[in-house]
Amino acid sequence: MRAVSLFTEWWSVIHGYLPLLLRAAWLVVLVTGAVILISWAAGLLVALCRSSDSRFFQFPARFYIWFIRGTPALVQIYIVYFGLPQFGVKMPPFLAGAIALGLNSAAYVAETIRGGLLSIPKGQRESALALGLTRWDALRRIILPQVTRVIIPSISNEVASAIKNTSLLSTITLMELTLQTEVIVATTFRPFEFYILTAIIYLIMTSVCLAALRRVELRFALRY
Repeated sequence: MRAVSLFTEWWSVIHGYLPLLLRAAWLVVLVTGAVILISWAAGLLVALCRSSDSRFFQFPARFYIWFIRGTPALVQIYIVYFGLPQFGVKMPPFLAGAIALGLNSAAYVAETIRGGLLSIPKGQRESALALGLTRWDALRRIILPQVTRVIIPSISNEVASAIKNTSLLSTITLMELTLQTEVIVATTFRPFEFYILTAIIYLIMTSVCLAALRRVELRFALRY
């Protein structure tokens, strides 16, 4: 009975604000989707440059990874949102946040992809070229499918981090889940109930994404 009473009291506090939190959670999903697209596209490009035999491509990729991994994500967000307007590049919070977090995640994705590329024997690429495939076809049809299977567990961790890192965008006024919670707490003076609820919502989103990626991983395992 005590547990039911506590739940009833908790629900009476939060239920009126739940639609606001769910809308904010949907914004988190949208930002995360944009971050994933940017990070995977940029990460693949950086990984290929990092794995290139040419120093012309290697040096920018090395510098990019070194800079991103050596500086806080929050500072990178500030550079994009507050710093770039000094040079005439002004973006709304959603776009600035997605780009900043996407470029941040891309450095880690690039190293993950590079590790996957190194795990594939060079003989496979050489055999593909000997059979008449172009470098691009060999990469697309033979190398990348195997790399994808290898890196899915690490990519899963990066997706979970991308979801959680959206909370940093509250500092640039994007009304995502964390900032919406802070506004509600400032109004209701009930931090425990709402921060617990926010944690549960984040937990549900990350769990769903990790479960989906786990299914993808199993499908690749069966295929190969």
